[in-house]
Amino acid sequence: MAIESPSRTSAAQTAPPAAASAPAGSRMSTRSKLILMVLCAAQFIVALDFSILNVALPALGDDLGMGQADLQWAVTAFALPSGGFLLFFGRLADLYGRRRLFLSGLALFTAASVLATLAWDPASLLAGRALQGLGAAMIVPTGMSLLTTTFTEGPQRERALGISGTLMSLGFTIGMVLGGVMTDSLGWRSTMGLLAVAGGGILLAAPGLLMESRRADRPRLDVPGAVTVTGGLLALIYALSTAAQQGFGRTDVVVTLVAGVVLLVAFAVVESRAAEPLVSLPMLRRRTVAWGNLAGMMTFGMMSTVIFLLTLYLQEVLELSAGLTGLIFGVQGVFAALAGMTAPKVIARFGARRTLIGGLLVQAVFTAALLGVGADSGAWLALVAASLGCVGHLWAVVAYGVTATSGLPDGEQGLATGLVTSSQQVGMTVGIPLLSAVVSARVAALEDGGSSFAEATLGGIRLGLGVDAAVVAVVAGLVTVGLRRPAAGR
Repeated sequence: MAIESPSRTSAAQTAPPAAASAPAGSRMSTRSKLILMVLCAAQFIVALDFSILNVALPALGDDLGMGQADLQWAVTAFALPSGGFLLFFGRLADLYGRRRLFLSGLALFTAASVLATLAWDPASLLAGRALQGLGAAMIVPTGMSLLTTTFTEGPQRERALGISGTLMSLGFTIGMVLGGVMTDSLGWRSTMGLLAVAGGGILLAAPGLLMESRRADRPRLDVPGAVTVTGGLLALIYALSTAAQQGFGRTDVVVTLVAGVVLLVAFAVVESRAAEPLVSLPMLRRRTVAWGNLAGMMTFGMMSTVIFLLTLYLQEVLELSAGLTGLIFGVQGVFAALAGMTAPKVIARFGARRTLIGGLLVQAVFTAALLGVGADSGAWLALVAASLGCVGHLWAVVAYGVTATSGLPDGEQGLATGLVTSSQQVGMTVGIPLLSAVVSARVAALEDGGSSFAEATLGGIRLGLGVDAAVVAVVAGLVTVGLRRPAAGR
C-alpha cells in the first residue's frame, strides 16, 4: 500500500528486473500468474484470520477458561494491530523494501499462528493473536504494492486487483465455513494450525518469485503522521471493541474514543503540512478516489458485520452447531465466487459507476430482507438473503477498485491502490466492533425489560441488521450523487 506524495511518485519505485514484471499485454506469463497466486494467497489468509475463530469462540472459551465477556478479545487482539499499524508499515516498506517487509510479515504471521495453536492459557492466545495482527499489518500494504509494481496499468492490473479484492472478501466468508467444520471435527486449535501451515507454504514459495521494490529517493518517515494515525486507529478500535461488550458508559471507552478522534483529526492536520505525507490529501479530493474508497470501506465493513451477526443468530438463537453454521456460509461463499467471476463482465456492460451503485443497493436490499428472521425459523432466509446480498457485495468490491484507480496518471496509481487496500482493511477492522456495540446495547436493554436471552439477542441482531442495511443504502445514495458527473482530473 506504500502511500506516497503525488509530487514524488514519478520516482516512486525502483523498477524491478524485467523478469519480475508482467508484460504489457492482456495475457499473463506463467511467472506473473505464480506471483499473483502468492500475493493473493497471502491476502487471503489475512482475511481468513479475521473470521476463522468467530464460530470457534465458545469451544475456545471452554478449553482455555475464558469467560463470555473476554471472548471478543480473541478477535480484537488481532484487529487492533492489523488495522492500527497498516499505514506505518506501508511507509516502512518504501524505506527498507517491500519484498523484505512482506517476507518478514509472513514469517511473523506464521510463527504467531504456531503460538496461537499451542496456546496454554488466555494470555498466550492473545499474544499469538496480537502478533498475527502485526504480521498482517506488514503483509497487506506490501503485498498490494508488490502487486501494482508487478502488473502494469490496464487490463492486467484491473484483473489482478479484481482477483485480490474478491479473495479478500471471500476469505472472511470461507473463514466462517472452515472455522465451523474444523472446530466440530478437529477442535478450535486446528483453525490456527491451518493458518500456520498456509503461512509457511507461502513463505517457502515467495522468495524465489518476488523481486525487491522500494522508492528510489528513500523518503523520510513522516513520524508525526505515523504516530497520530497509528495511535488514533488503535484508540478507536479499542473503544469500539470494548463498547461492543461493555457499553459506552465505561470511562476507558469514552477516553479512548475521544482520544482516537482527536488523534485522527491531528493526523489530517499533520498530513496537510508534511512534505512527504503518509496520505496525500490532494489525492483524496478526487471524486473517484474519495467516493470509491468510501463505498469500499462501507461494503467491506457492513458485509463482514452481516456475517458476524448471522453467526450469532444461527448459533445463539437457532442453536445450530458450528459445523452446520459453517456449511450455510459455504453456500454464500459459492455465490461470492460466482459474483467475483461475473463482476468484470457486468462492469464491461454497465460501467464501473453503475455496477458500484447497483452492487451496494443489492447488498442493502438483501441485508434488509434478513430482518425477517425469527426465533424458531429463519435459517433458509438467512442462507438465501445473505447469498444474494453477497453477489451485490462482490460486484461493489470489484467496481470500487476500478473506480478508485481509474482516470489517474501512471505516477499516481501506486497511491490510489494503496488507498483501496486501506479502505478494505479499515472497513473489516472497524465494522464489526461498531455495530456490535449497537447490538450489545439493544440486547442489554431488552434483557433489563424482562426479555429472555434468545429474544433479546434476536432483537439486538435485528437492530444491527437494520442499521447495516440503512448505512449501505445511504452510501449508495451518496455515491450516486458524488459520481453523477464525470470526474475528469478531479
